[in-house]
Amino acid sequence: MGYVYLLLAIVAEVAATTALKASAGFTRPGPSLVVVIGYGAAFYLLSKVMALLPVGITYAVWSGLGIVLVTLAGMWVYGQVPDLPAIVGMGLIVAGVAVIFLFSRTAVH
Repeated sequence: MGYVYLLLAIVAEVAATTALKASAGFTRPGPSLVVVIGYGAAFYLLSKVMALLPVGITYAVWSGLGIVLVTLAGMWVYGQVPDLPAIVGMGLIVAGVAVIFLFSRTAVH
């Protein structure tokens, strides 16, 4: 169940981070509400995850997948296309998360 909570926390964080730009410094109520609810939900779910999974694994997956998903959301919502070095760097992050899941005894399966 820990990984389900983690996935939901990541989705909530990505939605909140994507809406943060649209909030225009919290001057637009709709996107600002998405930011507050999204981050609130993300951190609540993350607190549930921390009771079930190691903190290092949790944070590695949270940040790694969050970076990639926020970039994809930025491409879709704002038309912000990363250049090749950014794509390569994110590929390395995804590879790092994959190494954790495939080879680490620390990751709970």
